[in-house]
Amino acid sequence: MALFRTFPSSPMLPVLYRGGLYLRMPQLGDFDQWAELRAASRSFLQPWEPLWPADDLTRPSFRRRLRRYGDEIREDSAYPFFLFRQSDDVLLGGLTFSNVRRGVVQATTLGYWMGSPHAGKGLMTEGVRACLPFVFGHLGLHRLEAACLPSNASSIRLLEKVGFKREGIARRYLCINGRWQDHILYGLLADDPQG
Repeated sequence: MALFRTFPSSPMLPVLYRGGLYLRMPQLGDFDQWAELRAASRSFLQPWEPLWPADDLTRPSFRRRLRRYGDEIREDSAYPFFLFRQSDDVLLGGLTFSNVRRGVVQATTLGYWMGSPHAGKGLMTEGVRACLPFVFGHLGLHRLEAACLPSNASSIRLLEKVGFKREGIARRYLCINGRWQDHILYGLLADDPQG
């Protein structure tokens, strides 16, 4: 397992591999690929994400994002990864494990996005599967949570294929695309069967 850091003072995260893909912590050199993919995928991603700040796709905003990632890793509160195709190092999307809770909970929340040219090919499913040993082994967590809009059939399929169990509905749970919206809540435990 390789280790990777964004800035010289950043903590190191492992590089995760599975099925011709790899995941690693974002770095400054990813900016051009990231901004291009996010811009080209904006209309595809907009229904599923919070509103983007006006400067979201700028280099200064990306630098701030990387600094925040480093802080969150040091604080053990979040772990971001970008997903790449191994054969040509093309950026496909990203995953973040956020809101890490320790103590009696030992849980984190999964969020992810996929660039529109790469969607619907099972790549994010493999990306999530690649991260499970990191979450349950490396981080030693007990529970992985996820939430998705009831209309997001692709995310529902992905979560259930990986082994997540539907646990209920959270009313007006997250502000997505400028509106508070209901979400289906999912959970995966360390000892659950994984698809």
